Amino acid sequence: MNRVDSSAATVAMVAQPAMARWRLVLSVFKLRIGTLIMLTAIAGLAVVPGGGATPWQSLVLALSVLVASASAGAFNQYVEADSDRLMARTRSRAFASGALQRGPGWLALMAGMLAGAVGATAWWVNVPAAVFVLLGALTYAIVYTVALKRRTHWNIVIGGAAGSFAVLAGAAAANPQVGPLGLLLALVLLLWTPPHFWSLAIANQAQYAAAGIPMLPVVVGKARAARTVHRCAMLLVAVSLLPLAFGAGWGYGLGAVAGGMHFLRKTAALAQSPEERGKAMGAFFASMVQLSAIIAGVLIDATMG
Repeated sequence: MNRVDSSAATVAMVAQPAMARWRLVLSVFKLRIGTLIMLTAIAGLAVVPGGGATPWQSLVLALSVLVASASAGAFNQYVEADSDRLMARTRSRAFASGALQRGPGWLALMAGMLAGAVGATAWWVNVPAAVFVLLGALTYAIVYTVALKRRTHWNIVIGGAAGSFAVLAGAAAANPQVGPLGLLLALVLLLWTPPHFWSLAIANQAQYAAAGIPMLPVVVGKARAARTVHRCAMLLVAVSLLPLAFGAGWGYGLGAVAGGMHFLRKTAALAQSPEERGKAMGAFFASMVQLSAIIAGVLIDATMG
């Protein structure tokens, strides 16, 4: 190996641990979930007809929702490190595994991120949107993570409002007087969260039981939980069609119908075979498809309009 190759190899060996460290740090912020929440905020902005947000305000809103969600996601992992160690699906998380040590510096960073996100939204967008950004993060971090998750199987029903607040933040960015389309899309997100998360909880019932977390399938059993998921999905699909009566376009309608039917097909299969983990995961992924189809439909209508 010549000197140039040797130097390149040395740089690669040094860079690889650094890159792994950054990936580890970024994993704390649950950026995949944050990106999904950011997209729901964008959908809330786009669904409002004749919205007054400028491209710069739209960008600030999107990034603020992402940063606020990331701070809440990091707080969730920080608080739940001990219980995360009891579950196979979460024990490798950075705080749970001990790869990153908890300390006041992390809490200061999370608070600073949330304050920056809310402040930027209030300054460059408007105060109502900033309030919704704040409420979304606090609902997930405090209401869901601290107050409800270990106390009641209603945790995700109430905690699911975090996603609804993201939609409302987007709608308020377009028009501080949130209209029916923004409110209905927020309701769709509220109803979407329980069957989405309960499907995952059915697939991982034993792990939640071992960790002492009273998710619905732990409390009532897989069979009853699966039937509840299917009923909730039916209500969700019905409500998701209501925006069509208030001016939502063909793109939204196509996404709501196609995504909803796919989700119902998977939840019906889960209700018939609640003990099959594959059926539960199928319903979980179908919920992601449904939400993605609705968001895509909203964006298509906004682009075509």
